[in-house]
Amino acid sequence: MDISEQVEAYLVGLPEPKQADLRQVHARMLSDFPDSRLWFTDGTNEEGKVVANPNIGYGVFALTYADGSSREFYRVGMSANSSGISVYVLGLDDKTYLSRTYGAEIGKASVTGYCIKFTRLSAIDADVLHAAMSHGMTIDHTA
Repeated sequence: MDISEQVEAYLVGLPEPKQADLRQVHARMLSDFPDSRLWFTDGTNEEGKVVANPNIGYGVFALTYADGSSREFYRVGMSANSSGISVYVLGLDDKTYLSRTYGAEIGKASVTGYCIKFTRLSAIDADVLHAAMSHGMTIDHTA
């Protein structure tokens, strides 16, 4: 199964309205960033143990660990969770950027250093969410 098929299988397995909300955000990301790398992680580690929720990701950058090692990972990701949806904007040096820039305008969401969590897309301003995701897709991760 290729990545697009894995994403579709994941989305089909989600209950409504999460499925429709994730599909809407996914379609906009594919439309706005058609050449970006698409990712799907099923939430399991190398031993097959579930360690996270499945994630859909977009773009690529080098994720560097505290020990100096690095690996490729997505720039922006999203997943369904028990209380709603989480969107991850990775690689931001300023861990206050998301909350300072989008927190007051986004609506009913929790905004941390790299995560925007909300219950329904209708509870937030989708354009503000997309602006945060677009920022994550276009910032220079090499600076």
